[in-house]
Parts: sequence; structure tokens; C-alpha cells
Amino acid sequence: MSNSLEDRVMALAGLMQALTQVRRVAETGEHDGPIVRTLMDSIFRIDAPSVQAVYGRVGELAPGLQLVRDYGLGRLADPTLPKLAMAVLQLERRFVAEDETAAAVRAGLQDLAPQAQADGSIHPDVLAAVGTLYADTVSHLRPRVMVSGNPHYLAQPGVVSEVRAILMTALRSAVLWRQCGGKMWDFMFSRRAMAAEAEKLL
Repeated sequence: MSNSLEDRVMALAGLMQALTQVRRVAETGEHDGPIVRTLMDSIFRIDAPSVQAVYGRVGELAPGLQLVRDYGLGRLADPTLPKLAMAVLQLERRFVAEDETAAAVRAGLQDLAPQAQADGSIHPDVLAAVGTLYADTVSHLRPRVMVSGNPHYLAQPGVVSEVRAILMTALRSAVLWRQCGGKMWDFMFSRRAMAAEAEKLL
């Protein structure tokens, strides 16, 4: 992957887009189908040749790019998103350092890829399987990503699996961000440059 600002911003858009859907599912029990499909497709494109290829096309990242722009300009509507993003970026550091966990996730996604291809990546069975994979692997790492929401929905196993599945896509974007040269300092102190790049991509 290249180290261009454009690629880093696309990866960050994927991360922010995923976390917005995590919050939505935790609060309402429902997700935005087309947005989550883009995210779920990304985890099965493990060896994609470019950042854009991971997500299909730039247009699929428009919601996330808007979030990156708003974050950079200090007008993000949901103040919990940056905190969640930081938690996922910290988790990514531990994930890539744990070879066995990373290998287990990769193998699990490869095993699920034919089902995702046949039934669609947002089929309930695929979401459940990816959620289980996250629980069996990534959930054991620290720091854990803590998601708050409506207790009524978070008491439902299907909703919890869906939250975990989308968190897996957030982790995918965080890994991509780092592969493109992204650093924690960039997320905190390069907001204006990222906002300008997001605006250009929009």
C-alpha cells in the first residue's frame, strides 16, 4: 500500500464509517445495508492491490469521508466516535503484534469467504459467523473496544454479533491506515490536512 495522504484518509474514512454503524446497531438494533455491505466486503479483500480496491470505489466511502472532514473541522456530531477510533487504533497495535491471533482471523475470513460470496457479506449467517470469529480471537486482546448503546438491543445475541462483525471491519481499516503510514499522532494532530483531503475526495 502507498503512503499517500489520500490512501490514509480513505482508510480512516472506512474506520469512521464502521464505528458509526457500530453505534447505530448498538443504539437501534439496525444497520444501513449498503454502507455495511461495503465494510463487510472489505474484510474479504485481504490481498487487494490498493486501498480503493479494498472498498470498491471512493464513492462507497462518502459517509466516512464526511465524518473525517467533520472531525477535522471540529464539527463531528457524535463526540464518542474519536474515542472509539482511538480505542480501535490502539487495539490494532496489539492485534498485529499477536501473530497467532492475526493468523486465526485471516484463516477464519478465508474460510467464510465462499459463503460471503454466495449469500452476500451482510447475510445474517455471515454477520453471525464474523461476529463469532471476532469474539473468539480479537475480543481476547487488550484494550477491549467498549461499545455503549441501548441495553434492550445489546441483550440480543444477534445484535451483539453484528456489532462485533462491524468492529472487525473497523479493525481492518485500522490495519490499512497503519499500512499506509498512518500514526496515532496523525489522527490527533493532522486533522486539518485530513479534512481538506476528505473534502477533495468527496
